[in-house]
Amino acid sequence: MPLVSMTEMLNKARKEGYAVGQYNVNNLEFAQAILTASQEENAPVILGVSEGAARYMSGMTTVVKMIEGLMHDLDITIPVAIHLDHGSSYEKCVEAIGAGFTSVMIDASHGPFEDNVATTRKVVEYAHERGVSVEAELGVVGGQEDDVIADGVIYADPAECRELVERTGIDCLAPALGSVHGPYKGEPNLGFAEMEEIGNQSDIPLVLHGGTGIPTKDIQRSISLGTAKINVNTDNQIASAQKVREVLANDSEVYDPRKYLGPAREAVKETVRGKIREFGTSGQA
Repeated sequence: MPLVSMTEMLNKARKEGYAVGQYNVNNLEFAQAILTASQEENAPVILGVSEGAARYMSGMTTVVKMIEGLMHDLDITIPVAIHLDHGSSYEKCVEAIGAGFTSVMIDASHGPFEDNVATTRKVVEYAHERGVSVEAELGVVGGQEDDVIADGVIYADPAECRELVERTGIDCLAPALGSVHGPYKGEPNLGFAEMEEIGNQSDIPLVLHGGTGIPTKDIQRSISLGTAKINVNTDNQIASAQKVREVLANDSEVYDPRKYLGPAREAVKETVRGKIREFGTSGQA
């Protein structure tokens, strides 16, 4: 099955009351784990790639070719989108689309609202002409993810969310409502009242960044209020690192990377499988 945009899978998820996971690709093993877990669960999936991760893997074209090769060799038949996570500029979104990404996020949330609207609209016009979906963000998600650093959380304003959606034609919206990138320090405190208001303004799928560490009851409530895409990275990174440490601690003679990266891949796969079931994505492909 060829790569697809996020639009159809997220609209279906919002309508039917589940969420599609975006699992970030950090290397070959992560990509293998995410694809095989999703195929086995018959779940649509979004492969998130940050600009930093793309640089680490040598570039956006390398990432796309790797994913396409894996889909062929692993006989992946579920819907798969490759999504630029936190695209920093119009130019980076264009670069990703040119490389074969089927979805992009333009994160212009750190500047003035009017600048966010103008940049996002420009990305949407370019992307939609090429069948590529677009995600935008309002407010500030706390924590750090690669090049994205935020000291605090700034809740998205529902009125601005409505205006951004209406003026840009985006396919999904990530309103910052208390989630953070990376591990939580204390309990998550999501703004459900704002989420409900934003969700009721239109049928646009909402996106929850920082999905690691959020209790299942809060995940389920978010889905009921219109969240159709949930981003996960830290959980998978922690699972991978823990398994590598365990293997090396148990056998100091190990030097073949397949002997520790293989088990790390399986740890990521099981973590993704658990998220797929938690989000209700199993059997939705």
